[in-house]
Amino acid sequence: MSKRILVTGSNGQLGQELQVLASTYPDMLFDFVTREEFDLEDEEQLLTYLNKTTPDYVINCAAYTAVDKAESEPEKATQINAHAVRLLANWSAEHHAKLVHISTDYVFDGSSSIPYTETAVTNPQSVYGSTKLEGEQAALASNPEVLIIRTAWVYSVFGNNFVKTMLRLMQERDSLNIVKDQIGSPTYAADLAQAILKILASAHWESGIYHYSNAGRISWYEFAQAIKEVAGLACDLDGIPTSAYPTPAKRPAYSLLNTQKIQQVYKVAVPDYKESLTMCLQHLGVAKN
Repeated sequence: MSKRILVTGSNGQLGQELQVLASTYPDMLFDFVTREEFDLEDEEQLLTYLNKTTPDYVINCAAYTAVDKAESEPEKATQINAHAVRLLANWSAEHHAKLVHISTDYVFDGSSSIPYTETAVTNPQSVYGSTKLEGEQAALASNPEVLIIRTAWVYSVFGNNFVKTMLRLMQERDSLNIVKDQIGSPTYAADLAQAILKILASAHWESGIYHYSNAGRISWYEFAQAIKEVAGLACDLDGIPTSAYPTPAKRPAYSLLNTQKIQQVYKVAVPDYKESLTMCLQHLGVAKN
């Protein structure tokens, strides 16, 4: 019997990567919904859709992700990142469905010097981070069977992201200044999508919080250097401190995630960041031979 899977935020990076992989899981029946069909600000619409389609699984990729804009739109960010997540968790609990909810490294304050485990103390420093943490807490309180995956620095061949921005700017300009004192590891959305579908395809379900990002420890400056190298570009890159590039929302200075738990429990692959970056740039047709 096919598993019916509802994927919210299907126009986003992760949602589109899940669409690419959907055909490789013939025993799964996917419903990919956009904001127009499944608006997290319209709870009546959400319930109507859920009750009509009755999915076995919900993968919630939808979120308010405009990190800086959230500082001036806290109510909207709270509705999308927290209140709507509570609704999804409640519905899932009532209908014995499984919920996979995507969260973020922004729930941490960035003061650590070792990779964050799932049990590390949270202390968000932005509206975005606070609302995402509220969503996690609401989901777990409403449905103990929820599976939360925190990720970081997401990029893909789809949408707007750091990799595609760097490719464009490196071809338009002779030099770029890139922040060098924020440390983490990027996440290729295709890798995360594969990990999620592997979890759903398994007979195993162990709820709770998990971390997923690619392997490696780099700064944004080093990430830009890797993009330049793999793409064979000639732009000069200069590393600058965060203080030289002020933003409305504070970014974690350190957001490296410890991914051992998800590897051990679900046996998912966590490729090296450069290996995945190369694959993404090959898909974009810009990786040098």
